[in-house]
Amino acid sequence: MDSLTQLALGAAVGESLMGRKVGHKALLWGAIAGTLPDLDVFIPLGDAVKDFTYHRSASHSLFVLAALTPLLVWLINRIHPRLREYKNDWMIMIYLVFATHVLLDSFTAYGTQILWPFVTTPISWSTIFIIDPLYTLPLLIGVSAALLMSRQQIGGHKINNWGLMLSSFYLMWTVVAKVIVDTNVRQALQDQNIEYRKVFTTPAPFNSLLWRVLVRAEDSYHEGFYSVLDPDNNIQFNAYPHNEDLLQGIQEHWPVERLKWFSKGFYAVSLRNEDIVMSDLRMGVEPNYVFRFKVGEKSNPHAIPVIPEQLATEWDLSYLSMIWQRIWSNQIILRYPQSTE
Repeated sequence: MDSLTQLALGAAVGESLMGRKVGHKALLWGAIAGTLPDLDVFIPLGDAVKDFTYHRSASHSLFVLAALTPLLVWLINRIHPRLREYKNDWMIMIYLVFATHVLLDSFTAYGTQILWPFVTTPISWSTIFIIDPLYTLPLLIGVSAALLMSRQQIGGHKINNWGLMLSSFYLMWTVVAKVIVDTNVRQALQDQNIEYRKVFTTPAPFNSLLWRVLVRAEDSYHEGFYSVLDPDNNIQFNAYPHNEDLLQGIQEHWPVERLKWFSKGFYAVSLRNEDIVMSDLRMGVEPNYVFRFKVGEKSNPHAIPVIPEQLATEWDLSYLSMIWQRIWSNQIILRYPQSTE
């Protein structure tokens, strides 16, 4: 999830567990612990693919964070020596803030290596978009109430707890929505006689009502959209070639193998001028994807590997209004307004 959400979640968990004991310090250290795992983005690992695929690995491991917890509690005790009597409470609070951070990330499309180093495959349930105001807003309201209202009263603490509960109920709703979507998507594929290898569903940006559907077939992939408010499951799928042949000669190049593994097979290859580009299909919309990497160059008749680099993507914000319209009507054909290539 985005940094603001993780900060708010950490502060909310901290307030809920220790706000009545240590006051605003629970909010502060909850926010700090809620932010720490994501600081791995500032550690350069050598190239764009490594930076991309090793994010949310060791720094998001439940085992690594368990080892980090006593160190952070030691720091808290050094800064706040009068609160040492709450050492065990700090331990529980800090670890639960860490755990809720990485578990929430596991509900997103890219998931988290929460069992690293024993299991390195990211665990992903893909039920919530990385920024969802309906999840974040109750947390912000609750944390703000706890921060601004008098500590002599319990009102702010209660509002914080209610915010935490509402956001948790919303997260559970996204799980229910995914079950509904997956059931209808598979029925639609059967009705349309579309043969496939894998199916991936994920919420469209900033909501949990409209979902993007990716279908991996033998030589192509299909993209479609389904709203939980649709009166039927007559999903319109558009097919695109994944152009695997462009990787001929560099298929064993480490960045190529790594992106294939990390994307769980939901990738496509394209040729931009003479650059061979791999796109992770799980984030974005055809033909614009958030994570696109140059992995080779076309040198007839072969491809040659290069040091990978991430390509920038520009977005047309009018697409967001189209998403809103498509939520309510399946008569809207949701396509990206224009290619930025």
